[in-house]
Amino acid sequence: MQNLLPWLKAQTHDHLKIGLTDLDGVLRAKYLSRKKVLSGLEKGLGFCNVVFQWDIGDALYGNGLAEAGFADGPAAYAAGTQRNIPWEDNLPFLLADFHGAPAGPAARGCPRSLLRRVIAKAEAMGFSARFGPEYEWFAYRETPAELAAKDYQNARPLTPGMFGYSGLRTSQNGDYFKDLFTQLTAFGVELEGLHTETGPGALEAAIAHQPALEAADRAVLFKQGVKEISYQHGIVASFMAKPSADLPGCGGHLHQSLWRGEENIFHDSQSPDGISQTMLHYLSGQLTLLPEILPLFAPTVNSYKRYVAGSWAATRANWGIDNRTVALRAIPGGGSATRLETRVPGADANPYLVMAAALAAGLYGIEHELEAPAPVAGSAYEQTIGVVLPTDLGAAAGAMKNSEKARACFGDDFCAHFVRSREWEWQQYQRAVTDWERSRYFELV
Repeated sequence: MQNLLPWLKAQTHDHLKIGLTDLDGVLRAKYLSRKKVLSGLEKGLGFCNVVFQWDIGDALYGNGLAEAGFADGPAAYAAGTQRNIPWEDNLPFLLADFHGAPAGPAARGCPRSLLRRVIAKAEAMGFSARFGPEYEWFAYRETPAELAAKDYQNARPLTPGMFGYSGLRTSQNGDYFKDLFTQLTAFGVELEGLHTETGPGALEAAIAHQPALEAADRAVLFKQGVKEISYQHGIVASFMAKPSADLPGCGGHLHQSLWRGEENIFHDSQSPDGISQTMLHYLSGQLTLLPEILPLFAPTVNSYKRYVAGSWAATRANWGIDNRTVALRAIPGGGSATRLETRVPGADANPYLVMAAALAAGLYGIEHELEAPAPVAGSAYEQTIGVVLPTDLGAAAGAMKNSEKARACFGDDFCAHFVRSREWEWQQYQRAVTDWERSRYFELV
């Protein structure tokens, strides 16, 4: 942590913002005095472990995850995550995690710590992983108070019409797009591209690829940054997987590759497709585990509304070469750019858990030398190739709960903790009475 000292001492603010993510990927943050942060470098940082016992609505899990006492867990500042927040008067910011926690909810539930463990396994196998996530989201000309007052109904999109890749809509909101690009870059989150997607107010950004942990940190801060910058423009940004039944959902596609030094081992110049056997084992691991670890890619009830034929989201565990209708899109790109795009994750998923799941499943395939099935040619929606993915959170949580492969990849403690959190989420949904039910059944049954 000594490398943080010069940075901290150079700051002129009297306080900093500290943040870490819960199981749902929500950035839980607080302000600390500069003196408190400096003390934490020496004596350690305490952060209440309730953040891993709350659901996304701050309700305690009622299925045994909540533990009495709600002690402070021994969190640690994440060296290398220091940056300043441009839209908050360059306020100093640090991420934290619980990788040193010996027991309890913090040790079991910390997503960043899980990713660190999976990265360590990759390194022990001689690999370094690089990831480049892409995120889709919807922008609404609303405030949080206005949305809450109308129960999140009839939200006004930033722009009307479909307008994918529109030069008109980006120009119309040029100040907003400029701030997203420039302020995120100043925040240490480099974008490769930003454009409108198909749908009123639909947007997409690609984040430059980085080593695994840095990529996940940047993905978390990207989502947080987009939301905070949007507020300044009178806009609410939603990464909800499927906010409208009539429009495509929001993907969180993940590009990835494995390296040894400067060599991309997913590339093989002698292979007809330029794809190495190692990459085929890696994608085979993901295909094998996808039906059993889907809640890591699709963590909410709403996530599963996105998996609809013809919607640019996969419905089966399948793969193809430069095919956007499959779960795993293999992209031959020469020595520097050959990679795998996992198209299953939604924009609503926790970036740490998405990258931990993709990497661990890929390593499982390499360890067991799993053979890849034939790639899908043409539209995967018109074929029955690949195992059908679970269609709701309850089924997906049940599959993960019974998966020996998931426990082998992530450990018994994390799997038990995470699965019970998803079971809780599903139970809350089952108890709810929806507008659809009332309009369909109220008078006629």
